[in-house]
Amino acid sequence: MTADLTARTVDFKAGERNVFLHLLTACNLSCQHCYINPPQHGTETLPLATVLQWLELFARPEQQGNLILLGGEPTLHPDVGQIIRTAKSMGYSVTVDSNGYLFHDFLERVSPAELDYLSFSLDGPDATVNDPLRGEGVFAVCTENLRQAVQLGFRTSLIYTVSARNIDQLHRMPALLNDLGVQRFFIQVIGLRGKSARTVSVEEQWQVEPAHWLQVVPQVAQEAARAGIHVTYPKVFLEPDESFACAGQVAENYFIFPNGRVYQCPLCEDYPLHHLCIEENQLVKRNGLFEDRFFALDIAEGCVMNKLLQPDTLEYTAEGKPKHRISCCMLKQEILPQI
Repeated sequence: MTADLTARTVDFKAGERNVFLHLLTACNLSCQHCYINPPQHGTETLPLATVLQWLELFARPEQQGNLILLGGEPTLHPDVGQIIRTAKSMGYSVTVDSNGYLFHDFLERVSPAELDYLSFSLDGPDATVNDPLRGEGVFAVCTENLRQAVQLGFRTSLIYTVSARNIDQLHRMPALLNDLGVQRFFIQVIGLRGKSARTVSVEEQWQVEPAHWLQVVPQVAQEAARAGIHVTYPKVFLEPDESFACAGQVAENYFIFPNGRVYQCPLCEDYPLHHLCIEENQLVKRNGLFEDRFFALDIAEGCVMNKLLQPDTLEYTAEGKPKHRISCCMLKQEILPQI
């Protein structure tokens, strides 16, 4: 029987809650495409007491929420182990997104039973591709710590941010993932936020052409699934018969930064467009023309935020119609592993 490698679109689940909490914005690396924007996100490291209070704001005892701990580099936070354990006691499923350096003896201070996933970031199948983007020596450190995490029994995933600078090496990743023992593979499209939004020359362009994306990414995802890896990647382009849906109107996604800003649309994070904020440990709705006012708009281009904030990503026909309709950036496709 032929294995089914058809990608399925993961529809938004009504009431699903995903909490993306940036514990700090500090990092030991200076990745060329880092989306952290200190003037907009702050430079603080959240105190332990504040983190736990904020987790209480978003916890729901009656329904499990998904907590993703981010930075900067989250393992730079000295209390990350206690944060994980307390979050689990509140009913969260917990993932840590790390650059792979795993500070504060992370693998010794957190057990596999306490963490749902430990996610590593690599942007190339070897040092010659990855390190020009993420820093000299990063590939070796990240892969060594990933191997150790797998040996200790942690459930691991790997994030590869696809850009014009590394898409042609993506096909080499399934073999590496299989060798490392990674269970889940997240392919991301480069977001024009933070450093990548400040590109100044043609040579520094990050954006991937639509045809190139569609030619490469689905095929690599299938190869990874054949190797027994669960693959997720963004939908990006809607088919002509598919309707646009915005996660901001269905699911509950909260992107929380150390300065108290709470976004529901990650495309807005370079701007003070957040419609929620945390003040005196309370979640407060801001009044005005902010991100939430745009979620319901219906335009030919699909995602209105992409049209407003990243218009250079769109292409039009001679008649002025968009060549591709852009999906919500939170809409994903997945291929389940073939065993």
